[in-house]
Amino acid sequence: MKYVEVILPLPLEGTFTYAVGDELSSKVKPGARLLVPLGKSKRYIGVAVSMTDVKPDFDVKEIVAVLDDKPVILPNQLKLWQWISNYYLSPLGDILKAALPSGLKTQDSYKPKTEQYVGLTEPYRNEQALHIAINTLSRATKQQKAFIDFLAMSHWDSLSGTTNTEDIAEITKEELMNFSHCNAPSIKNLIERKILYAYEKEVGRLNNGGESHFENIKQLNKFQAKAFDEINSQFEEKKVVLLHGVTSSGKTEIYIHLIKKALEEHKQVLYLLPEIALTVQIMERLKRVFGDRLGIYHSKYSDAERVEIWNKQLSDSHYDVILGARSAVFLPFTNLGLVIIDEEHETSFKQQDPAPRYHARSAAIVLAGIYGAKTLLGTATPSIESYYNAQQGKYGLVELKKRFAGIELPEIRVIDVKDLQHRKMMQGPFSPQMLAAINDALQNDKQVILFQNRRGFAPMIECRECGWVPKCSNCDVSLTYHKNLNQLTCHYCGFTYTVPKVCPNCGSEKINGRGYGTEKIEERICDIFPDARVARMDLDTTRTRNAYERIITDFSAGKTNILIGTQMISKGLDFDNVSVVGILNADSMLNYPDFRAYEHAFMMMSQVSGRAGRKGERGLVMLQTKSVDLPVISQVVNHDFKNFQKDLLDERAVFHYPPFYHLVYVFLKHSKNEVVESAGLEMGGRLKQYLGDRILGPDKPAVARVKAMNIRKIVIKLENGINQKQVRDVLHYVQKQIMQDKHYAALHIYYDVDPL
Repeated sequence: MKYVEVILPLPLEGTFTYAVGDELSSKVKPGARLLVPLGKSKRYIGVAVSMTDVKPDFDVKEIVAVLDDKPVILPNQLKLWQWISNYYLSPLGDILKAALPSGLKTQDSYKPKTEQYVGLTEPYRNEQALHIAINTLSRATKQQKAFIDFLAMSHWDSLSGTTNTEDIAEITKEELMNFSHCNAPSIKNLIERKILYAYEKEVGRLNNGGESHFENIKQLNKFQAKAFDEINSQFEEKKVVLLHGVTSSGKTEIYIHLIKKALEEHKQVLYLLPEIALTVQIMERLKRVFGDRLGIYHSKYSDAERVEIWNKQLSDSHYDVILGARSAVFLPFTNLGLVIIDEEHETSFKQQDPAPRYHARSAAIVLAGIYGAKTLLGTATPSIESYYNAQQGKYGLVELKKRFAGIELPEIRVIDVKDLQHRKMMQGPFSPQMLAAINDALQNDKQVILFQNRRGFAPMIECRECGWVPKCSNCDVSLTYHKNLNQLTCHYCGFTYTVPKVCPNCGSEKINGRGYGTEKIEERICDIFPDARVARMDLDTTRTRNAYERIITDFSAGKTNILIGTQMISKGLDFDNVSVVGILNADSMLNYPDFRAYEHAFMMMSQVSGRAGRKGERGLVMLQTKSVDLPVISQVVNHDFKNFQKDLLDERAVFHYPPFYHLVYVFLKHSKNEVVESAGLEMGGRLKQYLGDRILGPDKPAVARVKAMNIRKIVIKLENGINQKQVRDVLHYVQKQIMQDKHYAALHIYYDVDPL
């Protein structure tokens, strides 16, 4: 009889031991999936870690079945899982759940994800019939608008007689609803009238980009070539190199040359991006060069597709280059030689919920180290930690200070909103200067990007008589008003509420939205510039992969004039014709109660500013703020990263923050407030016995109740060089002591290491 250690997809520490019958022992291999029993009747699919002949000193159950002839998890992947588990204080089971596509975690046969599309029925595929259909819908205005918008999106409006002058595009039902602001019944009625028809289509296919075409690689200019040579030179001594290149300096072209070099050395490449939206533009550039050697991997792909990519990576015909978001670090690689982390400063690389709360940048650096590969971090605004590591000599540093083709960095004009409000010169969220700049851009056939880091129509609604504000019944937050959906939504738990017609507190009907979300900005812009073609890019309009692609492709092609968005639009997107960028409310970022607020604000404002004037003439950025005298504002205006970074480092050193200290947040959750209060005080007291004044709290976080769970937070500040294993042991020991108390049986304790 042999015995196997198994990782189960459960939030439990360590591995579980099972016996292996003689008939199955030859089939069990580390990294293979096993079907195992747990408890009286449950069965789970786990992953084998190691085998032994030594019988444990406790009773064990036998495995039920071996599901794989060959391992689906490679040894180096298991090493990464173990590191993530140790460093981020997360059970291995949580890492298994995050790493494996759903289709590999269940015995059921997985089904490809499909989406519902709408198309034009055969009888209406001529110009005359379209006019008749539009006239027929004259009394059903919502249906008529949805139909006209469908024709524009699909290019059926390009019919000349029965001939299409443009290629017909397929449109999902959700895309049409987002674009036209219509509801499902409107589309259903068009289908019942047999004007449109609905059909299902599998989402996503494995890349079919054809053969590689290295001849499509552009020649580097002298500044790029110098940076390329410096990177390769520093890779001789450093495992990690930071490429600090200003916006539009041509970092991506350098990446392509580095990828080509790695492929010529028969190595694989992992190219990480912080947002799925970025893959649309980068994918096209890489596909033109690397063809079928390029694979794409992120969470918007169907589960069937992710399983196919996983299996392909285990085969002899694997992708040589993987482009993906943070989950791509979990893919199997056999010969990884280079990891590129683009926009390395981005907070999107940090997983928040659910566990494991890992940072993909750190995990990718460790993954590269396991394979003996090199890592390149690229950004125009380095994270404070990465830049500090480069200054200290831990990382190599290469700087690219010139924009491609000699284009100047954008001019940034600061607009004093406080003064304009005092003089009653603001038009809602827009200053006269902002509107004039937008108008000039439109008159000159240029495009505009407007940045507002709040989605929805209004951050909240309020009774003008008594000041009542509706709040979520499950969370300690006000509700966001979404006008198009005519509902209030909690952005923490997702619960929706109907909009009240009268105030439940005083009975007044004077209930109005307060503040501006992207939806309201879009409405106001459409009123002010009725001839402009406007698109919005936020979480509400990009729930599908096709929606991302449609918005970005249309804006790139000039089919929309003004793009309004949240931080999604700040992340490395490359548009040729944008002359004006408007930052509508810098104060919403600067006044956030977090020690990283200025860092994040500087990076976000610098990045979104970098979308202006990337080709041709110098771009213009209009930055609206009430805090014109803050040093960080002048540092953004002057593109002065070095002084900004120096000021921030001086402050961080005094107050014991990263990069001089590591932070660990301990969160306690319970449905009863008195229980979590007691547990927090007890755990905080016990930790102080071991770690002293490194422990702060417990305190209530900014949002102290989420999904009906009350929360307490303990902050741990650990100086660089401290024995982290000892700290982990202390945390596990204290947690175990707390959980032995039956009073805390339903208490949930978890950790956020290196929080953002």
